[in-house]
Formats: sequence, C-alpha cells, structure tokens
Amino acid sequence: MTRFNRPGPRNLLTDVGGLRVGNAQDAVLVSGVTVVTGDASFTAGVHIMGGAPGTRETALLAPERLVQQVDAIVLAGGSAFGLDAASGVMDGLRAQGRGFQVAGQRVPIVPAAILFDLANGGAKDWGANPYPALGRAALHAAATEFALGSHGAGIGATTANFAGGLGSASWVLETGTTVGSLVAANPVGSVTVGQGRHFWAAPFEWQDEFGGLGPAPQGDYGTPPITKLAREATTLAVVATDATLTQAQLTRLAIAAHDGMARAIVPSHTQFDGDIVFALSTGAGPAAEALDMVALGHAAATCLTRAIARAIYHADPPKRMSHPAWRAPHLPLD
Repeated sequence: MTRFNRPGPRNLLTDVGGLRVGNAQDAVLVSGVTVVTGDASFTAGVHIMGGAPGTRETALLAPERLVQQVDAIVLAGGSAFGLDAASGVMDGLRAQGRGFQVAGQRVPIVPAAILFDLANGGAKDWGANPYPALGRAALHAAATEFALGSHGAGIGATTANFAGGLGSASWVLETGTTVGSLVAANPVGSVTVGQGRHFWAAPFEWQDEFGGLGPAPQGDYGTPPITKLAREATTLAVVATDATLTQAQLTRLAIAAHDGMARAIVPSHTQFDGDIVFALSTGAGPAAEALDMVALGHAAATCLTRAIARAIYHADPPKRMSHPAWRAPHLPLD
C-alpha cells in the first residue's frame, strides 16, 4: 500500500494546493465560523455518523445528484442559527462571480454544518442573527495560512474536560498526492485518556505536533469523564486531496475518515453528537484507482486523528468559558 511519512509544508488542510481556509469569530459571542473555499469549485462528498446533525445542502452531495461541485464548505457554531453563515458566504461568492450557472444566474453551492456552543458562557442575546456576517467575514479572510485552536468555528468548542478548538493536519503520500484535514472539535467525549492529559491520538502524532507526551503510561479505559450536557456537542470535519476522485469515491473517503474521530475521541459518534465529515477533491492530480482509495482513506483517517488533538492542544479559549485549555499553566502536563 502507498505510504505517507511526512506532513506538507504547513501541516494544514491548505497543503492541498488551491484550497484556502478563513476564520471569523466573536470573543463576546464566543462563537465563530470557518470557511473552506478554493481557487475554483471542487468535487465534494459527505458522510454523517452523529445522531444529532445540523446541516444545509448536504443532500446534493450524494453521487446521484445533478450538481457535482461546490464553491465552499462552512463549519459554524451557533447550533441551527449558525446555518445562516452559509447565506453570508453565498453573498460573498456571488459578488465574486462564483457559483453554479443556471438560467443566466450564478448560484454559489455552499454546504454547511453546525455545532452546539450556545451554553458556553458567551453572550447569546443577539437581536439579529450574527452568523451571516461572520460567514462573509470568514470567506473574506480565506488564505493558505490560518490559526488553530480557539478560532473560527472552534472558539466556543469544548470537550468532556478541556476546551475544544479548530485543528488541521496533512500528509504527503510517496506518490506525491497530498491529503489534508480540518476539524472543529466539540464532542461529548474526551480526547484525553481518563483524567489525564495524554491524547488518545498519541500513536499517530507527527514529532511533537500536539505536545509529544506519548501514549498514557497506564491506560484508564473505563467510562471517560462526561462533564457536558449531552446535547451540547458535535465534531465537524473536512478532509481533502488533490487526487482526482468522483463523488462516489469522496463519499467513501468521508466514511473512512470517520475512523479518525473514533481514534481521537472517546466516545465518538454518539446520539448527541452531529459528527460529520465532508470530503473534497481539487482534481489537480491523477484519478484514483480502487487500491489508491485504501491508502487515501487511511491517510484521511490518521490525518483527522492528528487534527483533533492539535485542535485541543492549541486552544486558548476566552476566560468566560468554563472548560480550561489543555495548556493551562496551573494544570500538570501528566
């Protein structure tokens, strides 16, 4: 099977050439939006495994649908209110002349998914929905470099015991194909083992990208701490590659990538999470054959595992949030 042994130059989703990521957040609201877009539209698929998803325009990503490409993907806080972030992104893309051409009009195609962060201590008493403006701001900020941790859709995220956040990682396969991942980690479950700070993702860490603590010295594999109300959750992810994949292949890639959540979050895919993975292809590289999909799926899953741990490792949440940062100075490292 094709191997991968190093990240791309940024260790970000944007190591897949032609992609850009933008964040916008409000530290008083303690919520935000993350947008994935590109130099051109891209083919996308999706797979949902959580029991409580909140989505927009995901049905059209099924392989048998008419529209095969999208202009952006939106990850947002705000529960169902956050789905309106896609409207702001659509407005911004339309102003750029982007979108699916029909009847003389350009209609930007913008699938979206949301996580629940309405009970994180932020000011949620808005008079007008703030998410369309946050969505357009995130689109405007889209670039190849972007911040991790408490930014974008990750600013108000939490886990069972630590602040959640926005994470990303990449792999370069020996064939030259690149795979990247992006995640807004806000699960019911824990990303660390037992009551400690060792990441479940430790066996997949590249060098010291999320602290270098290694696996937990004594595994506490019993019931993990659940300190969140069960309905306050969801992990949203995007995996991407420059290999040319069909929508059906991208659906399979999204399915495989969910393994990355299960390796990094315990428990994952619960009835109270809306866990979702979007998968996209820029089509810049060669078409993927059946055996290529095995390597791409494994790379996407391990990449997502690393991105989840990096999200928590880089978190620096607003002080009004109840969950501490993994790197809080008053907490021991092990």
